[in-house]
Amino acid sequence: MNYEAVIGLEVHVQLRTASKMFTRVAAGYGEPENTLTDPVVLALPGALPVLNKEALDKIIKAGLMLGCAIAPVCKWDRKNYFYPDSPKNYQISQYDQPICLRGAVEIELPGAARNVMGEHKSIPLTRIHLEEDVGKLTHGAADSLVDYNRAGTPLMEIVTDPALSSADEAFAFLTALRLSLVQAGVSDCDMEKGQMRCDANISIRPVGETKLGTKVELKNLNSISFVRDGIAHEIRRQTAVVTGGGAIVQETRQYDGEAGTSTAMRSKEMAHDYRYFPDPDLMPVKVDEAWLTSIRATLPERLFDRQRRYLEQFALPYTLTSVLVPQVPLCEFFEEAARLGGQPQAAANWIANDLQRELAAAHLALTDSKVRPAHIAGLVQLVETGVISNNLAKEVFVEMFATGEPPAAIVDRKGLRQSTDTGELAQWVAAAIAANAGAAAEFKAGNEKALNPIKGAVMKASKGKANPKLVDEIVRKLLAG
Repeated sequence: MNYEAVIGLEVHVQLRTASKMFTRVAAGYGEPENTLTDPVVLALPGALPVLNKEALDKIIKAGLMLGCAIAPVCKWDRKNYFYPDSPKNYQISQYDQPICLRGAVEIELPGAARNVMGEHKSIPLTRIHLEEDVGKLTHGAADSLVDYNRAGTPLMEIVTDPALSSADEAFAFLTALRLSLVQAGVSDCDMEKGQMRCDANISIRPVGETKLGTKVELKNLNSISFVRDGIAHEIRRQTAVVTGGGAIVQETRQYDGEAGTSTAMRSKEMAHDYRYFPDPDLMPVKVDEAWLTSIRATLPERLFDRQRRYLEQFALPYTLTSVLVPQVPLCEFFEEAARLGGQPQAAANWIANDLQRELAAAHLALTDSKVRPAHIAGLVQLVETGVISNNLAKEVFVEMFATGEPPAAIVDRKGLRQSTDTGELAQWVAAAIAANAGAAAEFKAGNEKALNPIKGAVMKASKGKANPKLVDEIVRKLLAG
């Protein structure tokens, strides 16, 4: 019997806010242990929570980006459980009235080839709700330590429908979600810092069956690659259990990405185990249309909408859009260069390839680059108008990157303008034909490629300054005569 997987994801994302969810204490990473705390974080007697509006702004922005319906009223609930990472012994969360409902994340599956756009699919969301993060436990050989610096940080939980069917789809989902949230300024989504964490609910069922199988929750997936690998491992494990005559147990398992194995942690909790009830210290929040309108005005262009626009408006190849679109600053740089008169595909090539390469080699950010959009537009125009060749343009680019000097100034200073003097070019061509008589004979016999050594000799004699188009015309004319 063949089996298919059914996968749902729960993604926890820390919002990028100045302070924590219910107190003015700073939200941050890398500070000395237990320094980002106060009576509210530590749940000392008499300490009361105060709502962080910036966190609400950020989750509403995320919801609008992902096409969610924003609830006109949302409330706060206590999720009760006893564990050392939660100083209150409950977590302030949202249960039956989350702030964002439904919505979807558009994903792109791998294409048939690296330069071909893959299939696109919309993964539906169940909800997005807001809660506070918990502390971090560190387990040693003789003790367990808790750091409450993370406790109380605004945390957004994004829950998908059980609508994914493979590990690759989960990888594509998290990649698209992360890029969307980073580009919207909602979160930095740095998984190494715990700013984005994912749990996967996985079940299998016979192909054609509509009823869901028994699900297993997979935890400790601290990179997008580990999510993909962990899901693939769990699908194989469940398939082996069922085909071997066993039954899947509903449980939570921990995945070890380094070893590629998983181990059982505990039986899976149900919602009633947490004894949710409304938080008596926090009032419900009303989200009116004016609030939504103000946030809509700050939404960036959606990831794949921008890619489709670049393919249509600028006729860029898919490979170039795939480099530009994930990086908003690079997109803004490209669009400014195109606006200033740089032919879009040529400008995109210089930015995606040469500029990116030089920045990486110099360990510089785009903001530190001496090359600006006007430099790229100017360089493209010099090539288009025949002032310099593509080969000379590469020399100009390297100089331009090092000095920040305008490309036209570099061309004039180094005497790189192409020769369009047909008399001078004809002399170089005649000498090249005489030196490559065999190639000339082959061309006359019908070998088109035999022109290359002749044209190469002309370019060498002119030190790269001969106009390639004119050289080609003159070579053909002389050989035809």
